[in-house]
Amino acid sequence: MAVKLVICSSSDISAKKAEEMGMRFLPIPVSFGSEQYLDGVDLFPDEFFEKLIETDVFPVTSQISPYVFEECFREIISQGDTPLAITISSKLSGTYENACVAASEVKGRAFVVDSLNACLGEAILVYHAYNLVARGLSAEDIVDRLNSDKKKIRLIALLDTLEYLKKGGRISSAVAFAGELLSIKPVISVIDGEVKAIGKARGSKRGNNLLTELVDKSGGIDFEMPFSLAYSGGSDVLLKKYIEDSARLWVGHTENLPTLKIGATIGTHVGPGAVAVSFFSKT
Repeated sequence: MAVKLVICSSSDISAKKAEEMGMRFLPIPVSFGSEQYLDGVDLFPDEFFEKLIETDVFPVTSQISPYVFEECFREIISQGDTPLAITISSKLSGTYENACVAASEVKGRAFVVDSLNACLGEAILVYHAYNLVARGLSAEDIVDRLNSDKKKIRLIALLDTLEYLKKGGRISSAVAFAGELLSIKPVISVIDGEVKAIGKARGSKRGNNLLTELVDKSGGIDFEMPFSLAYSGGSDVLLKKYIEDSARLWVGHTENLPTLKIGATIGTHVGPGAVAVSFFSKT
């Protein structure tokens, strides 16, 4: 009996990548007014940001239902395997709770882990779980390791605009206007499962420097564990600039910088032009 990972599109791991890794992919529903989509199935990051920029309708993301989880769990169990779902933070979505409801319906034959994260922070926990599965650990042991190790995950992101935080009601119009006028680049993080502002800088160069400083202050990157960079929107120009500005973080530690495209779940709030890094801290 093998452990079969079940992941949400909120991790921004693509359905194709999930299939290649032998994981089950469940999409989060996304609505633009009356238009309904499934994140990562019929709405991909580039298309999402085109719609986000071009339409006046602010998108809304929904939860994956208990029914969808239960159907997935039962199918995996019928094949003789053990489902283990990793979800977006329970403080950001009801998806974790719905997965737990579904797990209770299959009477302890499925496991659920609250990532207490999202996007690439959620993704690196999934990659960690994948490595533990490959090592042959039991579902119970993997759950214990994930719940312990997720406390070391750090996600830090530099936003290019305050516009979408304003549209989502996260900040006032006055704050957004003043920030844009002064070219303020906010830095956000996921702390204890919630998105919080942790800094701000004037201009992209200072923003990149602040992002790098905050990586250092977060305990440094454990290169023995999964890590990832990410960007939002149709262009990775800002990401490449950040990699150039932060070269001292990577040189001598890794030749490969894994990169994800931020999708609808977090992209709704950060907008295009965001750059993010997530890693397990050394301390």
